[in-house]
Amino acid sequence: MDSGIFTKLNIFTLSPWAKLRNAVNITITNTSSTLAPAKINCGILSFVPYPSSISCNIFGTITAGLTAATTLPIIAASNKEIPNNHLVFGPKHWQKDFLTNRDNVVNETGTSPCKTNCPAHVSVQGYLKKAAQGKYDEALAIIKKENPFPAICGRVCSRYCEDVCTRGDIDSPVAIDEVKRFIAERELNKENRYIPEFYYEKGSGQKIAVIGGGPAGLSCAYYLAVYGHQVTVFDKNPLPGGMMQYGIPSFRLEKEIVQAEIDVLKQMGVEFKCNVNVGKDVTLDQLRNQGYKGFYVAIGAQGSRRLQVEGEDAKGVYAGVDFLNKQPKGLGRVVVIGGGNVAVDCARVAIRNAASTTMISLEKRNELPASEEEVEEALHDGVTTNCGWGPKEILAQDGKVTGIVLKKCLQVKNKVGKFNPIYDEEKIITIECDTIVTAIGQCIEWGDLLKGSHVEVLPNGTAKADHWTYQTNQDDIFVGGDVYTGPRFAIDAIAAGKEGAESLHRFVNKGHSLTLGRVKRDNFKYLDKDNIAFGEYDHHPRQRVKIDETKYKTDKDERDILTEEQVKIETSRCLGCGAARVDENICIGCGLCTTRCHFDAISLSRDHDAFGATYEQLVPAILKEVGRKTGKSLIS
Repeated sequence: MDSGIFTKLNIFTLSPWAKLRNAVNITITNTSSTLAPAKINCGILSFVPYPSSISCNIFGTITAGLTAATTLPIIAASNKEIPNNHLVFGPKHWQKDFLTNRDNVVNETGTSPCKTNCPAHVSVQGYLKKAAQGKYDEALAIIKKENPFPAICGRVCSRYCEDVCTRGDIDSPVAIDEVKRFIAERELNKENRYIPEFYYEKGSGQKIAVIGGGPAGLSCAYYLAVYGHQVTVFDKNPLPGGMMQYGIPSFRLEKEIVQAEIDVLKQMGVEFKCNVNVGKDVTLDQLRNQGYKGFYVAIGAQGSRRLQVEGEDAKGVYAGVDFLNKQPKGLGRVVVIGGGNVAVDCARVAIRNAASTTMISLEKRNELPASEEEVEEALHDGVTTNCGWGPKEILAQDGKVTGIVLKKCLQVKNKVGKFNPIYDEEKIITIECDTIVTAIGQCIEWGDLLKGSHVEVLPNGTAKADHWTYQTNQDDIFVGGDVYTGPRFAIDAIAAGKEGAESLHRFVNKGHSLTLGRVKRDNFKYLDKDNIAFGEYDHHPRQRVKIDETKYKTDKDERDILTEEQVKIETSRCLGCGAARVDENICIGCGLCTTRCHFDAISLSRDHDAFGATYEQLVPAILKEVGRKTGKSLIS
């Protein structure tokens, strides 16, 4: 990429020493890889990969942007011009939304697809590079700047990053999730666990209650603890973890993995109060009286939607979430209704305790909402599928399930993509079975949690809140995860949890705006893949994990992890399709970024010698500068 987009910035100042600042280069080097965003006093720094070092005579906030290699030149969009030779700025030069409009933090030319598509915007390129160098502790630190649960996500992540990986346009995407899992294995060893540096003294902040111990709540608690707050997590279950603990089968996510990463929060000072149902055992007002200054509500969507068909209350009919939690034995012949990931999990649990398991879905086989990988694993386990059918009636005798009647589904969604199934009521089949599991969707069970509050619940059961800050109509209550978005994946909830922590930190420190200087997480945009010129790259195929056949159809995860040699090969496949740009309207050239960067990716170097005025000449020099700029202002 042509580094000519980085132009000389003349710092606006009355001081004749400004030329001293311009005598320094900012160098962004790839030798120490790229970084996750680092928060400093003068803004937000974000780094993305670049194939070689860049030296530029410019001061500005470095932000994710431009592609590393392009077929057409990229013209970086500039902010409103700020004159550097005027003493007075007139209204025409004002940028009134300077502190709130952060749309230019990530330039519209885009950043790497993996970082963009990840809901948490983890600097994927950064930790891949660190892993390639064998610096696994640093790689783990980069991940946990945005995602405190890499070992969990390394096993159950939805892999948004791999869906858009540029390498996938050539052959196969980089096995990002498998590399993350390898790095995160260090979290399972108490001696290697990464405890982040606290922004403020541990426990020096305010008391904040997190209600719900799922991925959103735990993520919020983690980052609030980093801010130094006194955090208590309330959960109605015996153990924290939410759906990670009670909704995901052990053969996909072993529970010691969940508890190992939760142990990190305990080491950070987060307190857990389990078997406490807020709204029933204790109210929000009572917690306020105990000194809690803010609340993050993230109870998840742990209820199951009903089929609304005759016979649904018969013995032997289980709701999907309850089935995954209880995992009953001696199921006989099982029918699972649903085509999503929860349905697949139910089917795989059932086949381990049943004579046979059939999964019924409205969608055709190639239209199933569940991930293809999970469907293939279910088929490998012995689950059979019968696609294109919907439930008409559940048959029962003496109150016990004996079978299910299905009707042919002709259409699942209408022309605009809205769920609107159409059936052929005359075309039916009957399947004899002993157990039916319904996994057609989840719902939120609020109970009395919000009783007496001003929080508004929408018709779909989610809480109404600001889309940026997650603050509800009750100013000290913030929400996140499934209770705001509806059911989504763990990484979506984790990303929301961090944003909730940012909002709560600002809220409990009275006088702070919830939005000033804050980056909108939805500002990240893809680079233009059509404008990428692929040079030479590593031609190794995607590395695959081994399967431990001794764990087949047990409660253990049969997927092994990549070897260190495989990690080296896989990380070399990354194309490094990001770059960096500088926002000259923000940076003042202080060099603080070089001290805050823990990975030595930014350095200052001498460009040329320059001298300012001596102390004795300072006043005359300033008066001369004022006169010159006053004249310029009057002329314009």
